[in-house]
Amino acid sequence: MKLSHFNFDLPPELLAEYPAENRDEARLMVLNRKEQTIEHKQFKDLINYFEPQDVMVLNNTKVFPARLFGNKEKTGARIEVFLLRELNSETRLWDVLVDPARKIRIGNKLYFGEDESLVAEVIDNTTSRGRTLRFLYDGSYEEFRNKLTELGETPLPKYIKREVQPEDQERYQTIYAKTEGAVAAPTAGLHFSKHLLKRLEIKGIDFAEVTLHVGLGTFSPVEVEDLSKHKMDSEEAFIEKPAVDTINQAIREKRKICAVGTTVMRSLESSVSSNRTLNEFGGWTNKFIFPPYDFSIANCMITNFHTPKSTLLMMVSAFAGHDFMKKAYAEAVKEKYKFYTYGDAMLIL
Repeated sequence: MKLSHFNFDLPPELLAEYPAENRDEARLMVLNRKEQTIEHKQFKDLINYFEPQDVMVLNNTKVFPARLFGNKEKTGARIEVFLLRELNSETRLWDVLVDPARKIRIGNKLYFGEDESLVAEVIDNTTSRGRTLRFLYDGSYEEFRNKLTELGETPLPKYIKREVQPEDQERYQTIYAKTEGAVAAPTAGLHFSKHLLKRLEIKGIDFAEVTLHVGLGTFSPVEVEDLSKHKMDSEEAFIEKPAVDTINQAIREKRKICAVGTTVMRSLESSVSSNRTLNEFGGWTNKFIFPPYDFSIANCMITNFHTPKSTLLMMVSAFAGHDFMKKAYAEAVKEKYKFYTYGDAMLIL
């Protein structure tokens, strides 16, 4: 399949700038692959599609406030710094993106905070916008991380043009987030409320947690027509024994295994054994899933509505079937479903 197969007209007003007032009252489109049917529900209705001992696999990564604003030495120019990943905790080296990049050269110093209590030195260029920074801070490592959290801002996606608001800090985080390391939220999980999780638990649904620290590469546009030539950025992922045991038991018992989000699906498909069960995993994955693809672990998934030509849309297409996915997206546009981070959801059975 080619990149052009994943293009469609998305009216700008369908990009969600704000979430549903209640997490679990976003709209839910339910796709049944076997029957080729489409239903329109609310997210909280998904409980009706699962039985006791079915498994929902959640990504428990936690978004850290990765966007900083600083000033360049001498000129005082305002510079946005987006923290991508920590390279070395002892020397406080970080991979970052800077904007405007043309002003930032090796050797420049950047000052953060009104009291300039945090300083960073540019020590390398990595890409056109990418830099390696060494942070200079007198306190302990824990104090340094607390300072980053204090000065940082919730990294909402670029398409959301409004200012970040205080409630975004809580709203742009799943309620089961616990392992800090993502620069973007695993958005399918944003729809779960505490109440809905409790109802699922009472019904007897099992949960398994994996960790994939979402990087900006997930959202990088695909720029090659031949999809086999696209390279995904690597993201760090962990699948531990309790999750492996829960999921493999569900495979043996032929139960539903629902990947909550494309990040979960990528994690699971990055660690499949030769007999199509799940292995433990700890490391980096650059798994890129596009049609045709034979999925080994999850047999249903929850996902948001994705933007044209995105790797996320390609994975959904591989799972739902390309023609069915196109039909569903045409219906989503017609019915004015909201797209992307704060948008509505899709359950694919």
